Amino acid sequence: MSPESILLVEDEPAIADTVVYALATEGFAPQWVASGEAALAALARGSFALAIVDIGLPDVNGFDLFRQMHAAHPALPVIFLTARSGEIDRVVGLELGADDYVAKPFSPRELVARVRTVLRRTRRAAEPPAAATGFAVDDERKQIRYRGAALELSRIEYRLLKVLVERPGRVFSRDELMSRAWDDPGAAFDRTVDAHIKSLRAKLRAVAPEEDPIVTHRGMGYSLREAQ
Repeated sequence: MSPESILLVEDEPAIADTVVYALATEGFAPQWVASGEAALAALARGSFALAIVDIGLPDVNGFDLFRQMHAAHPALPVIFLTARSGEIDRVVGLELGADDYVAKPFSPRELVARVRTVLRRTRRAAEPPAAATGFAVDDERKQIRYRGAALELSRIEYRLLKVLVERPGRVFSRDELMSRAWDDPGAAFDRTVDAHIKSLRAKLRAVAPEEDPIVTHRGMGYSLREAQ
């Protein structure tokens, strides 16, 4: 899995260097910019898991920058940095919708811990609820949960099961499944699909032995059993 990109908006190079080093050491991919204008340009070019924004920027107030960022990227989590000690800054920052607030001077390790906490909270909020079938697909992590248990799936197994889970009751022919799950469908055969379905069934039985959510339609293909 590629490291999560963190946008750091900080005009003091010494602080920025420390934060960038701490984030990189902990497995993140930090990108540093020193102004609000550069921050907006970076957001227009790429996507970020989180932004760390200094309130006292040279070209724009951090709160105003946050409003612009939030208007274009409402799901982007933001942590504010500030050298001010007044409670009013903290209140204003959080009431605007920021996810956290760190006052200078701060420990880089504490900031990284705050980043991890905000990202965990954001991921939990973004997780889709489990469907009535008992499956939950997390496409960003390429993971499928069944009855709350994370399944250990190969790439092909993940793609096959995802196709079935997203359309319960819909019968997919073997050709359809091959075209959606294999990089080169022409290199696969009907029995290859059957073998992967057999493997999937074994992994699902390991979680819920009494259930068989994949239905075989002889001469036609496979479907996911609809919730009763």
